[in-house]
Amino acid sequence: MKKKWYIMMAITAMSFGNAYAQSVITVEDEDGDTEDIEMPEGMTVEADSILQEYDNKTRLAEGNSNSINDLPYDDQILVDRLAHIPTTIEMPLNNITRKFIDQYCNRMKNSVAVMLGSANFYMPFFEEALEHYGLPLELKFLPVIESALRPTAQSHAGAVGLWQFMLATGKTYGLEINTLVDERRDPVKSSYAAAHFLSDLYEKFGDWGLAIAAYNCGENAVSKALLRAGGNEGDDYWSIYNQLPRETRGYVPAFIAATYIMNYYCEHGITPMEASLPTETDTVVVTKEVGFSQVASVCGVTVDELRALNPQYRRDIVPVDYALRMPDHAIEAFILNEDSIYASSSVMRRRVIEDINEAPAATTRARTATRTTRTTKARTASRGRKTTAAKRSTARKSTARKSTARKATAKKAPAKKTSAKRSSSSKRRRR
Repeated sequence: MKKKWYIMMAITAMSFGNAYAQSVITVEDEDGDTEDIEMPEGMTVEADSILQEYDNKTRLAEGNSNSINDLPYDDQILVDRLAHIPTTIEMPLNNITRKFIDQYCNRMKNSVAVMLGSANFYMPFFEEALEHYGLPLELKFLPVIESALRPTAQSHAGAVGLWQFMLATGKTYGLEINTLVDERRDPVKSSYAAAHFLSDLYEKFGDWGLAIAAYNCGENAVSKALLRAGGNEGDDYWSIYNQLPRETRGYVPAFIAATYIMNYYCEHGITPMEASLPTETDTVVVTKEVGFSQVASVCGVTVDELRALNPQYRRDIVPVDYALRMPDHAIEAFILNEDSIYASSSVMRRRVIEDINEAPAATTRARTATRTTRTTKARTASRGRKTTAAKRSTARKSTARKSTARKATAKKAPAKKTSAKRSSSSKRRRR
């Protein structure tokens, strides 16, 4: 029994050690000192997990690798390739960025192949949003390290979507987040919000390395790191590297490595998965709350397909006046059968969409108000009943007194007459 316990403990320790090894990169500086740098969560996702996304499962296939060879590379080759990437973002090679590039070129080859295939679905959204704000288009590779290009990704800290927005930041940049809707999962809206956020960060720090770092750990953390480093004019990411939070020290190197591998994957023998073109889609605005299952049963689409096209709806429910994206053929079927779809919907009609962080308070106030109203009505009714009963009791007592008085009067009246007669009779006798 004890031997089995030791074996189980050893297996657990090995599993934990492997998981830890896959989430950190150990680098060594010129003095021989080593440091474990955390990898962004997007770099810890295996290819099998990325393939679970609906678009990847249904539209990706193995590519042709006959003409691709894995070519050797050294520091000088990497420096030359990084220099040839047309961007205004500084991309230096050092012992840290080299370690991250090695991860993509070796251990993560399969994941890179899948992401290259799924990039066909999402990169156009990213580029359009970045172009709108006049930002470097290479920022489109941030979701590679943030979410491994998975719109349903959720981090251990609660960040959600391709661009991994936290709830507060998402709301700040106009993303709607409530019980039924989470626009952090919307590829288009989240891309515009991310571009807006990055634009603000660059305007504040004036350096893309610092802006990208602030996207990861927050602008306050970067501002504090600048102060701890002396607050010198012209400080950049690498000059305050040791003052940054531990998880952010690997963020910019990971971004540089992702940009490199997405440009030079062929030179490293990585075959992109082939992506079939997605079906032409359009949107329809619903006039009544409706569920995915009711739409799917009538419009010739599956619930999984609706989820993939509308990842922002958290409960498979489309609220009133919201847009539902579907293939073109399903749009026509929806319009022709709209009344029957709404009639067959089993979704509750009286549903109120409230912000996640405000719903409990609002509900409590509503319940308290309801209880107060009911209590007041009950007390008023009780007082009314008591008052009515008291009046009735008083009326009965008054009636009883009057009746008693009448009887008493009636009894006394005959006695007076008899006395009068007796008196007259007595007078006669005397006479």
